[in-house]
This record gives sequence, C-alpha cells and structure tokens, in this order.
Amino acid sequence: MAILRSTLIALAAALLLALPALAQDQIKIEDAYARVSGGKGGAASVYFLIRNTSDADLTILTASVDLAQMAGLHTHKESADGMMQMLEIEDGIPLAAGATHAFARGADHVMAMGLTKALADGDMIAVTLTFDAADPVTFEALVDNERSLAPATPDQPSTGG
Repeated sequence: MAILRSTLIALAAALLLALPALAQDQIKIEDAYARVSGGKGGAASVYFLIRNTSDADLTILTASVDLAQMAGLHTHKESADGMMQMLEIEDGIPLAAGATHAFARGADHVMAMGLTKALADGDMIAVTLTFDAADPVTFEALVDNERSLAPATPDQPSTGG
C-alpha cells in the first residue's frame, strides 16, 4: 500500500512539473532581443516573435522583466498631429490559435523601466509573459543595442546590423 501511495504521489508531482512545460511547448518565442538605455535605473525595450502553436486562442495579459522594477506591454501609435507616442496596452494582446505576433520596434513591445543594474551588449534578461488561458512563459532576451532597425515580422525575423 505504501509503494502504491508513493507511486501515485510521484506521478502527481511529475504531472504538476510537466504543466509549465506544456505551455512552453505550445508557445514559442523566437528572435528575442532587448535594447537598453540609461544604465542602472534606465529602461529596456524587448522585441521577439511569439507563436501560439496550440489550438486555443490566448491573450497575453502582462509582462515582467527580472532586472527591472516594473514592466508592461506597450505599443506605438500615431497621434492626430502625426507624432508617434508610446502607450501602455491595458487589455492585453490577443494571440489566436496557430497565429504569430511580432513584438517589434515601432509597434508592440515589452517595456521595462527602472533597470536594477546597467546592462551591456551580450547580457541576458529574463522576460515572463502571463496569459489568460495558459501558464506563464519565461524566456531570455539578448541585449543587442546594435540590432538594425528592420522590425521582426511573422515572415521575416529582425536582422542584426
């Protein structure tokens, strides 16, 4: 009886540990990089492609960055007077089943503010995205301030420059 109980506990624990891995398998992050400014206390913008390979529609609700006091989902929009402005995305970003979404310069991105240390090219920062119908996904973004201006798209990732 003790062996059966131990086996059941071990199986339950393995299943619980596997659930985050299932989210990682259904949500793919590609070409993640960050651009930083201002050193310690400064800001970073994170860009990447996200693919929802699951059969369920999802919404990206929030973002956090390990080396920042706060982070969020932001986008750029042109105002009535033709000026570009950065705005926080408050209602999340929908990601349909099977879809890809580009977080790119001049468009949607993760904005990290209050960096807790100065970052240089080659450093890595951890980003965590939370979803309405999936476990959180954490990935690393390479600090690359030399990346070209060409934004990532679902068909064409950003190129270094």
